[in-house]
Amino acid sequence: MGWAIALHGGAGDIPLSLPAEGRAPREAALRHCLELGVAALKANRPPLDVVELVVRELENSPCFNAGKGSVLTTNGTVEMEACIMDGNTKKCGAVSGLSTVVNAISLARLVMERTPHIYLAFDGAEAFAREQGVETAHSSHFITPENVERLKNAKEAKRVQIDYTEPIKGAIPSSIGDSQIGTVGCVAVDGHGILASATSTGGLVNKMAGRIGDTPIIGAGTYANSYCAVSATGKGESIIQATVARDVAALMEYKGLSLKEAAAYVIERTPKGNVGLVAVSANGEVTMPFNTTGMFRACATEDGYSEIGIWPSGINGDLEYPNK
Repeated sequence: MGWAIALHGGAGDIPLSLPAEGRAPREAALRHCLELGVAALKANRPPLDVVELVVRELENSPCFNAGKGSVLTTNGTVEMEACIMDGNTKKCGAVSGLSTVVNAISLARLVMERTPHIYLAFDGAEAFAREQGVETAHSSHFITPENVERLKNAKEAKRVQIDYTEPIKGAIPSSIGDSQIGTVGCVAVDGHGILASATSTGGLVNKMAGRIGDTPIIGAGTYANSYCAVSATGKGESIIQATVARDVAALMEYKGLSLKEAAAYVIERTPKGNVGLVAVSANGEVTMPFNTTGMFRACATEDGYSEIGIWPSGINGDLEYPNK
């Protein structure tokens, strides 16, 4: 048994031709956030604190579809959502429909700790944020030129886009590609086997206003109990239908599968091209499977294993092992 951490920056049809200017800043952000999380675990910070800390940092990076850099609804607005869960107590908090809260994940934790509820959304969540004095900003703070362009392209193609989507034929690609940002999440376990999970997202490009995805739904995009902690990414509707995060834990609890076996089974049974996840178990195992072209991801364990990757191992020179 030992500590372990894994995080993701979204999954989808990430082209192997992704240019260096699109790849490098995301890999650097993952590396930075992994180092931040590892340092916190080594300092004996509770896993719940660790996942919140890491996801806050990911939300603050415009490289990903969460916080600053969130994608836009069909109305051109931002509607952010997040969820956090403590595996030891199964306490959890979730928020949706945020347009001014700088760090949605921290508001989700406040919902968990300071209200009798689990889930707050839209005007109620925004009012609670003001009441709690959390950091807010004008909605323009979260909107990037790249996402304005992506919404325009998606509307022209008349489609709703997953985190990562192939550039639309005939569209003028942005400097980072058509959809090269994604949902973020982090899972962690300490040396005592205590687990936690956190996920945050801006949703889907060109989604209907008011649409809610898998991220804030316990058992779909986020889950943690005494067996494992899971954070999923991909097409929310498919993840909700497959109850991805809870199914991983259920297969471990009721069928006795290992973390990797359970996660692989769930990924295999979810329609191809729709989902990826990161997960850790109570005994320090880690897994990061996906059935999309790629998934921005990183992990580390107490025994010195570390990994940062985008595509499957061995593709396009992918996967780094700083400490194997």
